Amino acid sequence: MTEALYSAPTPPLTAPFDPRGLVSLLDRLAPAVGTNTTAMPEVEVTRATEPRPRAPVVTQACICIVAQGSKRAFHGGEVYSYDPYHYLVLSVPLPIEGQIVEASPDKPYLALRLAVDPLMLGELLFDMGEGGAGDVNRRARRGIFVSRLDERLLGSVVRLLRALDHPLDPRILGRELLRETLYHVLTGEQGDLLRAVAVANSRAHRLAGVLRYLQAHYEEPLDVGTLAREAAMSPTTLHHQFRAMTATSPVQYLKTIRLHQALRLMLHDGFGAAEAAYRVGYGSPSQFSREFKRLFGASPRQEVERLAAEREQLPELTR
Repeated sequence: MTEALYSAPTPPLTAPFDPRGLVSLLDRLAPAVGTNTTAMPEVEVTRATEPRPRAPVVTQACICIVAQGSKRAFHGGEVYSYDPYHYLVLSVPLPIEGQIVEASPDKPYLALRLAVDPLMLGELLFDMGEGGAGDVNRRARRGIFVSRLDERLLGSVVRLLRALDHPLDPRILGRELLRETLYHVLTGEQGDLLRAVAVANSRAHRLAGVLRYLQAHYEEPLDVGTLAREAAMSPTTLHHQFRAMTATSPVQYLKTIRLHQALRLMLHDGFGAAEAAYRVGYGSPSQFSREFKRLFGASPRQEVERLAAEREQLPELTR
């Protein structure tokens, strides 16, 4: 399948819109190559000094804002490009492929990742008078999109990052600044896609619950009946709606989650391939190895060795 390139049109650069302020803030918050944590667990900052090849990853619901450089996300046959003028949103946990396109030692890729809290989403919708609004039977839509970064959202992000420079501000002001940022995304040009996930009893909301269930019970046998009951749908409807949101089937989604979890066990906990396969729910090591190579393009041993060597070259790399 030929992948379609998607990105929002680039807006004209105006005087108040100055992403360079964001660059200096992220440059201080991300001293190490890789993922840098901050004083707020919901906020992570990434630095890369060279382009990174396309690689699979399971990403939680989040907002990704780039200050410098550019990146692409591949999902469901489409390419989502984001840069200092466009941000990426995942409304639900999705298996995607990511590729850092522009990065160098002189101009490193600098990006901010904000975790999306479903409870905060619900609180915001309630405060906006939309807690039960909308067509609750609306059809589920793809859980990933790119939008233009406007001055209101940029301003709230800058305020959030400045708060991280102070010892007490994250604890006192952090939650409200996160709410402000999320509010601007909700009221943005594609905020309805994120809003649908939080509207109680909507199909998108129920499917998001199914995805969270799969993430928590990935090592258990897949029970389509249990998933259908979780979503309050028939198995057939669940399958169609699941594919509409994630561009994959429940079975394939579960396989991807299991393979990523197995890689984590091998890389971080020292498990062998057979033991990791068993821990994540595979009964056949040979089947695990075949599916692992299909996803990652290398055998379990080769991929672990590659990532371990990469870590040795960049000790500060965390993801």
